[in-house]
Amino acid sequence: MTVLPICITGEPVLHRVAEPVATFDAELTTLVSDMFATMEAAPGVGLAAPQVGLAKRLFVYDWTDEEGVRTRGVAVNPELWVSPLPLGLPDDDEEEGCLSIPGERFGLKRAERAILKAQDEHGEHYELEASGWLARILQHEFDHLNGVLYADRLDAFGTKGVQKAIKRNKWGTAGLSWMPGEDHLDD
Repeated sequence: MTVLPICITGEPVLHRVAEPVATFDAELTTLVSDMFATMEAAPGVGLAAPQVGLAKRLFVYDWTDEEGVRTRGVAVNPELWVSPLPLGLPDDDEEEGCLSIPGERFGLKRAERAILKAQDEHGEHYELEASGWLARILQHEFDHLNGVLYADRLDAFGTKGVQKAIKRNKWGTAGLSWMPGEDHLDD
């Protein structure tokens, strides 16, 4: 397994719709293994192919809930249904971060429930019902496949904060990435 560099906001692949995966082969299996290794080294709970520079409709996720139940998987060519978005401002426990905007966190309302329909790395179809943080993770990663970063969904206060962070870090242009396990980013 190889740890891959993670693209930072401004890289064009992060801001456009990814293409469906057509071939389920050894190359895809290797990519999935590399994405899990990258996600774990970051560390993160999800990682989409555009974040490692590939415009493919694919993401990985790995979440352990407060009861110790672990949900780990691969979503290839996913579809996602979400419950209606709750009204109001985000609570303190609704802060979200992104490996493509490293070290920054902002409050964001997400749907409480989600149903993911996808294929695994072998092409097998599956369905996953999620709530709480797992539903948030699935929504976040699915957004990446559509060229949407969580920063694109922030309210006016969050948008101003993320814009300041991008300017301060000199992000927002093509060609920027960081290497999990090597680059030390402030959390």
